[in-house]
Amino acid sequence: MLVLSRLRDETIMIGDDIQITVVDIRGDKVRLGISAPTRIAVHRKEVYESIKTENAKAAATAGSDPDVLRQTFSLGPARVRKALPPRAAGLAQAARIRAPDTPGGASYAGAVSA
Repeated sequence: MLVLSRLRDETIMIGDDIQITVVDIRGDKVRLGISAPTRIAVHRKEVYESIKTENAKAAATAGSDPDVLRQTFSLGPARVRKALPPRAAGLAQAARIRAPDTPGGASYAGAVSA
């Protein structure tokens, strides 16, 4: 693991396309701003792990029971959200939220514990 020190408002570049800027430091929390092209997904690790888990569950369910898949697609989008467990419905909604298009890619600012 590469460990770099940065002060507030300083940036780290990853390749030519990804910029990580220290936006704020408060106590033991560091806020990072990330600029990356829209083709690159940027998630907090816990969200990334949840997405992977939900995708694996969906693939296993759809792969093992074609009737479940048929029923899901016959319900329509509003009924599918109601049929999903609350956590899965929230993740499905979060997946539809996109960062605004900006020149050079999307921006994302999130808090990361130090």
